[in-house]
This record gives sequence, structure tokens and C-alpha cells, in this order.
Amino acid sequence: MKIQKTFALSALSLALLPLWAGAQTSTQLAPVVVTATRIDTPPFDVPASIDLIGSDSIRNGRAQVNLSESLGPVPGLLARDRQNYAQDVQISVRGFGARASFGIRGVRLYVDGIPATLPDGQGQITNVDLGSADRIEVLRGPFSALYGNSSGGVIQVFSEEGSGAPTLSFGVSGGSDGALRLSAKVAGAAGGFGYVASTSRFTSDGYREHSAVERTLGNVKLTLAPDNDSKFTLVANSLSLPKAQDPLGLTRAQFEADPRSVDPVANNFDTRKTVDQLQGGLIYERRLDASNSLRALVYSGHRSTEQFQAIPVGPQANPLHPGGVISLARNYSGTDLRWTFKNTVAEMPVSLVAGLAYDTLAEHRIGYQNFVGGTLGVEGALRRDENNDVSNFDQYLQAALQLTPALSVNAGLRHSRVKFASTDHYIVGTNPDDSGSTAFAATLPVVGVLYALSPELHLYATAGQGFETPTLNELAYRPGGATGLNFALQSARSNSVEAGVKARLAELGELTAAVFETHTRNEIVTQTNVGGRATFQNAGATRRTGIELGASAPLAENLRAQAAVTWLDARYSEGFGTVAADNKIPGIAAQSVFLGLNWAPAQGLRGGVEGRYLSKVYVNDANTDAASGYFIASANIGYGMRMGAWELNGFTRVDNLFNRRYIGSVIVNEGNSRFFEPAPGRTWTAGISAAYTF
Repeated sequence: MKIQKTFALSALSLALLPLWAGAQTSTQLAPVVVTATRIDTPPFDVPASIDLIGSDSIRNGRAQVNLSESLGPVPGLLARDRQNYAQDVQISVRGFGARASFGIRGVRLYVDGIPATLPDGQGQITNVDLGSADRIEVLRGPFSALYGNSSGGVIQVFSEEGSGAPTLSFGVSGGSDGALRLSAKVAGAAGGFGYVASTSRFTSDGYREHSAVERTLGNVKLTLAPDNDSKFTLVANSLSLPKAQDPLGLTRAQFEADPRSVDPVANNFDTRKTVDQLQGGLIYERRLDASNSLRALVYSGHRSTEQFQAIPVGPQANPLHPGGVISLARNYSGTDLRWTFKNTVAEMPVSLVAGLAYDTLAEHRIGYQNFVGGTLGVEGALRRDENNDVSNFDQYLQAALQLTPALSVNAGLRHSRVKFASTDHYIVGTNPDDSGSTAFAATLPVVGVLYALSPELHLYATAGQGFETPTLNELAYRPGGATGLNFALQSARSNSVEAGVKARLAELGELTAAVFETHTRNEIVTQTNVGGRATFQNAGATRRTGIELGASAPLAENLRAQAAVTWLDARYSEGFGTVAADNKIPGIAAQSVFLGLNWAPAQGLRGGVEGRYLSKVYVNDANTDAASGYFIASANIGYGMRMGAWELNGFTRVDNLFNRRYIGSVIVNEGNSRFFEPAPGRTWTAGISAAYTF
């Protein structure tokens, strides 16, 4: 079998690598500590797949508009810019999250420690201002489950912390299709107080018709260390999206005729979304003694959304229909209390982390008709009114034990309970009272072992369990047009195993390789998706089998090459409905490759080239159609210099260098066969920035 042969070859490669590496001369790279497993450890010493993207990779030569710009070098992760700001960047990790047609799900998101994924598992990342981002950490594999519900992977974004003399910076960039971004930032520190405040405004006419956007972001991070043993961190950010037109998807015929076009219904109903969000959080960290420390997080936020969909007028005549306009007001809050112990027990270094997490979401969902008389795309009669509440209460325990200088064990256990409750206020005529509730619970164990063959070569193996509840958006509509939440949906459960190698070699830099397999029961899949509205069902069993390779090599001073290769076989192990067993799970590419070469001195001329390959992506469970595979290239060139107290930078970037026509993302199981979201042809971006240090 092809999978077995591939795994056999991978296993042989992993077995031979220690023999080959033993003859190499080691190189010591600057140590980097990540927090992905909650125990501050260099990623090289953790039995898990972890990648870190630094601030230079986030900003140098990039537009700093979408998180997807800088995630290419991460194997196993696929981030697709949909050219549609009424939705979100489409992110999947090892195939989890690929079905999402709105927001991000199946992957846990955090911004400065504050969950950007709500208790139901639905997340969004549009509130991140990349102009003040310090790093992005990506955790893949079984250890992701230690973050609870919907943890197919974990992405954490951390803002800069204020340091040094006060610095004021500002920038402007623009490019194809009327894109314009303005930004400003102030940062600095005095004594134990540090501050960073940034803002940016982005506007664009959009690549496609009916895809214009206006977006303003703000972010503030304040730190205060009153003494050597304690620290306060206050984070607040805002998002204003007053205009985000939704071009919807295209059929194959529409894409081939004109990829910049939209289906007439998008214009007829003026499909669009507006969003306002404001949130804040406070973190207190206290070292009690040489072994014990505490961390407490509290956060709260509000997000309001209004979305106009392309639901035809006819179906809305049904008294049970919820309408074509969605209005959501969401209040969310939570706390995470954590104790950490680090010491030596029986001459073995030990780290323990124990914590409690409680998060709540209170949603007021209202539905209206999307017409008044013969006028379409306006708010009409009330058709839905309900309050939905979700909460989770989780307890977790993690441990890291250094058994010998070469052998370490990491283990964890998390218990999650997620409750959903709905109170229906729209009980009119034949529309019944659809109030109800449900709950899901799971206990998730994870264990990993790492063995150091040498300081430069580590082997590891990990196994664990995970679970994924349906989100409120997935529960929102019942199949067949029935009213109320779809409480028939069940949570999905998964078992994952992973084995890998991490190496640091003088001539080749850092290399990682991992093989993994995940089996899921009750996979939540898209059942129907029409006019921007989706219903969901539980399928049978699924299987995800994959290989990931990553490399980062210094070729010369200031010159670095990067590569990320992913092979992923994701398919239904059992058939369901009309879907045959062994069909591929839609929305997932079997192969992806990223290659990058960057020249990045601290000052002077800079530049880089990137290439990305993605194999074909099936668009439906029946596997009757697919978006073709593609290869695209990009290049950037820039210049940085210092003049006294000033630091000046400029860049020019060209994406899709060879002007390929391709489909950038897909809408899984779209009922009108409008599966395809085209990507732009050749585009350019240019920008300048200046910073003054007082």
C-alpha cells in the first residue's frame, strides 16, 4: 500500500539519520525558549512539533495585513488568504480546520495569552496588529490537546514588550487593487514599566468585484515589574471592520470565464459583513520561591457582527425560516489560574504545571429577512431571536521529568466540560420554542518521550487524545429547514501518534522530520452550504496520515534558506450517506512545499525569493471536483539604514511573479457548486517606514 511504503521509507530515513549526523560537526545556535507546552523550554528539547516565527520574518518585505503572509515556512500548516475580508484567513493544521467556511475552527488561537478561540471552539485572528507582533508559536500534534476543545493545533501570537528608550515609528504601504495600509507605533520602557501601543488602518478595493474592505486595528501592551519576583501585563486591542464586502465563491464555469467576477446574487443582496470588537486582559505572574510560581489571567471582550447573506427571497416565505441577515452580539470572558513547580527530585530535574481554566460566551443571535418589499440587501422583518450561552471548565496537569541526561518524559492530562444552552425568544405562529441545552466532556491524556542521541540530535515519540465540539455557528441551523439549534451534533474524538527527529548540523542548520497518524470518530463535516449558510453532520471515522519536513540553514552571513514539505493523506475510513469509504476529506491538500531564500543584514540592501507549491484540493465529500494544484513564486527587495536617531526602511514586493491563474481557497460542499475562491494574478506591494528614538 502506498501509505505503508511511504512510512517505511520515512522510518528508514529516521533510523539512518543518527549514523549520518554523528560524523557532522555541531553548531551552537542562539537558544530560543517557547511557551507552547506551558513549560518554558527550547523547542529543540520538547517531544513535539513546534515552530517559531520571529518579528523579522513577520514584517520584513511583507504587507503585514494577513497572518497567512508569514506562516508558509511551517510544515503541516496551511494558511490561505481568501481575498475575502468578510470571512477570515483559512487555517488548517494537519487537516484540522480545513472545512471552516467562516472564521477558524479546529485550531486553538491565542493572542498574548488571551484566547482568540471561544469556548465553543470557534476562533478568529483578525484582531492581531502584525506591526507590533514579536513572534508566532505554532504547536502541532498530540500535545495540542492539552489546550482542550478543538485543539487540532495551537497558534499563539505574542506582541512586543516595551524596552529601551522611547521610540516612535510610522509607515505606509500600498499596492495592487487600491491596497493601502497606514501604521503607527510607540514603544519604550522606564524602570520596571514598559509600553507598546500600535495602530493600523487597511483599505482595499479587492481583487475581485464586490470585495472592498476597510479595517482599523489597535493594540496596547503594558508591563509592570514592581520587584524582581512579580510582573503585571495588561493587554487591550480593538478591531473595527465597518466595510467588508463578501464576493462569495464562483462555479468552475464562472472562474474560467472571469476569476475577478462575482455571482450576481452577491451584488443583488449586497452580501457583506461589519464587525466591531474590543477586548482586554490582565496577567499577573508571581515567583513565590526558587521552586514555585503562580500565574493568573483574567480577560473580557465584546464582539458585534452583522452579516448579509445571499438567501433567496422565496425560501424566506416559510414561517420557520430564520432570514438572510445575521446579527450577533457576543460577550466573552474567562480566567486561567496556573501553578508551576521547578526543582530537582531524586536528583532528576522536574517541572510541574497545574491549572484551572473557565471561559464563558454569551451570544444574542437575531435573524432578519434580507429584503423589504422589492428592495434586496436591507434589514427586513424579524425572523429569529435567541440567547445562546456556552461555558467550559477545564482542569489540567502537565509534567516534565529528566530521567537521565539523555532521556526526558513529558506528560499531561486535561479534563474539559463544555456546556451549551439556548433560550428561544422568537415563538411566533407555527415557529415553536426551540430552547434546549447539551454538554460535552472529555479527559485527554498525552505522553511524550525525547531521547538525545547527542546534543545535536534528538529523537522523540508522542501519543495523545483530543476532542472537538461543534461550534455555535455549526449548531445554528438544523438540516431540512427545521428551526432551532442542531443539538443532534456530537463531539468528535481523536487518537494521535507522532514520531520525529530534530537535528542541528553545522553544514545544514536546523532540520526537523515528523511522521504522524490521527484517527477521529464522529468527524464533524459540512452537510449543506448554500448562500453563505452551512449545516453540519457527524460522519463516521476518518484517518489523517502524514510526513512533515522542515529546514532552516544559514548559507552565509545574513543569508538563510528555509524549506517546509508536507505530505498528508486525509480520508474517510468509513462511508456515510452517499459518501464512499476511502474518499479524501475535502479542503485538504495532499502535498505542500515552501522554499525560501532571504538576504537580511541589519542594514543595507535586503531581499528574498519564495516559492510555494500546493497539490489539488477536493471541494466536496463526493470528490467529484477539485481545485487544481499550483506553484507560485514571489520576490522582494528592500533597504534599511540608520541616520542618527532615525531608522529608515523601504521595500518592494511582487507576488505571483509568473502571473499564474489559480484557485487560492475553496468553500467545502457549497450547495450551488460555487466552491472556488480565486487568488490574484501578479500583484505588487511597496512600503516605507521610519522610526525615531528619543
